[in-house]
Amino acid sequence: MSEFMQAAIAQAEDGLRQGGIPIGSVVVYKSKIIGRGHNLRIQQGSPILHAEISALADAGRQPAAVYRQSTLYTTLSPCAMCSGAILLYGIPRVVVGENTTFMGEEELLRARGVQLEVLQDDRCVHLMRKFIGANPELWAEDIGE
Repeated sequence: MSEFMQAAIAQAEDGLRQGGIPIGSVVVYKSKIIGRGHNLRIQQGSPILHAEISALADAGRQPAAVYRQSTLYTTLSPCAMCSGAILLYGIPRVVVGENTTFMGEEELLRARGVQLEVLQDDRCVHLMRKFIGANPELWAEDIGE
């Protein structure tokens, strides 16, 4: 497994330790992490601070060319909101830890030319299954059910 997915998983684990939803993400530009984030909806009471959005916020303002040469690593398939951010900033490649517990907008991303790689990483699956089993109401809230 790449060091970048390892970093995304570390972010997910940090979020879980903080009492949040265990989803993590990193933004990588030229083989360097420029943004790290995890789902902060519970910790900050925000409806939009998913892991991918947190990682983009951590990366800060970047020229469009940086995003167009970046890869986003995320432990879970990106939802509609996060997929929209990926498309808005022209991120060309997304590496997903797993999509068995939640299938996001992968078809949309692929249709718009985003290169998508799904790893089905056991650690990512385990983190989400354990969390969903223990916190079904928080999970339903997070995905808008």
